[in-house]
Order: sequence, then C-alpha cells, then structure tokens
Amino acid sequence: MTDTWVDERRIDVRGRAVAVRQSGTPDGRPVVYHHGTPSCRLDTAFADDVAADLDVRLVSFDRPGYGESAPAPFSLSSIARDTASIADELGIGPFATLGQSGGGPFSLACAAVLGERVTRVGVAAGPAPYQEMPGLLETLDDGDRKALDALPDEETAAALFAVGFEPFRQLAHASDADILAGFKQMLSPHDAEVLDRPELGGALAAAMRGAMPHGASGAGWDNVAWVGPWDIDLDAVARPVWLWYGGEDPLAPKGAGEWLDQRLPTATLVLRPGDGHAGVMEHAREILTTLVSD
Repeated sequence: MTDTWVDERRIDVRGRAVAVRQSGTPDGRPVVYHHGTPSCRLDTAFADDVAADLDVRLVSFDRPGYGESAPAPFSLSSIARDTASIADELGIGPFATLGQSGGGPFSLACAAVLGERVTRVGVAAGPAPYQEMPGLLETLDDGDRKALDALPDEETAAALFAVGFEPFRQLAHASDADILAGFKQMLSPHDAEVLDRPELGGALAAAMRGAMPHGASGAGWDNVAWVGPWDIDLDAVARPVWLWYGGEDPLAPKGAGEWLDQRLPTATLVLRPGDGHAGVMEHAREILTTLVSD
C-alpha cells in the first residue's frame, strides 16, 4: 500500500471561503466527492488509502454552512458551479464526481450543469427528486412538511429544515463510541458491521464531529435543494451514471435508485440486497475504480 497524501486548504469561491480536502495522490485521476447530509469534507477519510492505491486524487469540500465553509444560500446548480471553481483553483480539468446520500443530487447536478467536464457520475444511496418520484413526499415528517410548505420562500424553508438537524450539533463533543452507537440505531444491522471496522467507523465519527460547528444552516439548504424542486434538468445528464444502493437501506430506499435508473438513460444500477446505507464505505475500491476507468 502506498503512502497516503492529504492536503487541507481554503479556497475563495466568489468571495466565500470554502474548506477543501484532498487525499490519495496529488497527480492522480480526480474524483470530486459530495458529502452526505449532514457531514463534511472529512467524510472522505474512509477512502484515503484506497485512493492512494488506485492513483486517485480524491477531492471533497464543505458545502456552505458545513464544517469550515462560510454559510450562504445554495442550490444544486450553484454547488455544481462551486465545484467547477474549486477544480479550476486546484488545476483540475475533467473529473468524475461521486455523491453519498444527500450528496448524490449534487453529483448529478455537476453532470447536468458542467457537461463534458464531468467524465463519470456516481450516486451512492442518494435521494430521488421528492417532487417527481411518487410516494417520497409522504415519507416526510411534520417538521419537514412545514418547511416544504414555506417554499418558495427559501430562506424560511432552510431555517425550518435546519431545526430538524439541531440534535446533530451535539455530536461535536461526542466520542466515537457514542456517535457510532447513535448511527447504528438509525441504520441496518449490516451497516453496524461496516461501522465496526475502525478505519470506517472512525472516519464517520470524525466527519460528524466536524460537520456543524457553526450551526445547521448547511443541512437546511441541502433540504431546500433536493427535497424542494430540483433546479437542474436531469435530461442534461449525458455522461455515464452509476447508482449504488442497498436493499436494506432505511434512509435511501432502493426505490430511489430504481427510479433514477429508469429516468436516466445513461445509468447503471448496482443493487446489493443485503447492504444498507454505508455501501460507499464498504465498496470504495470498486466504486472509485469504476469512476476512473477509461
């Protein structure tokens, strides 16, 4: 196994400070990773060694209001443009993109907005559009329904969505054991086995501690972006898309992957019946290999 390179920096994106993390190999094939909801750039630590092994330059960044990035309103398309600006600053040309959970729609947005600059697209356990997929809106709790009803007032909706993420702020001072115990209650038994691997569970715990030091506004705007109407055209996604889903995922049901597979003519669905929500961790080598293959 090769030595793992990690680079942390701040990049100015249209007057906002954005925290960026890179790992793997500095001259490797680039993959831009969009973290989940909630999480932060530190999420990619689970794949540092794999990225180095595969000669991958793995780039992640805190969306506005997460981690060490300055708060600001955002949408799917604006994060796609931020991604291009960050890639420009890092000297990266074409790149693949990968989104985990709530990061999935942002991965698709990059392909829709940036066109041929994106080579391949990965979505791991991501949501489908709530406004389009039948039955998704019925899964929202009362707090999220109230927030959704506030649209098109996005500022109010984001603030209301953020209320539901306030309990996660307490994780900033929690131990690995306490964080993982909480997630194991939310996820599947198979996820619990995945998180028992120290390098994987430790990465998740560190990412959750760093996710919301300045508040939950990032998570609120995430939900505006993809629980509310998507501001991208899925018909504009022309690059190959891979959809990785678990059959036992309590947070992103396989139906979301099946819907996206039917909606996107360039998509390939990889459904593992026994997997849960943490498949991106368990199958990082396969996923990154797929995204950087010629």
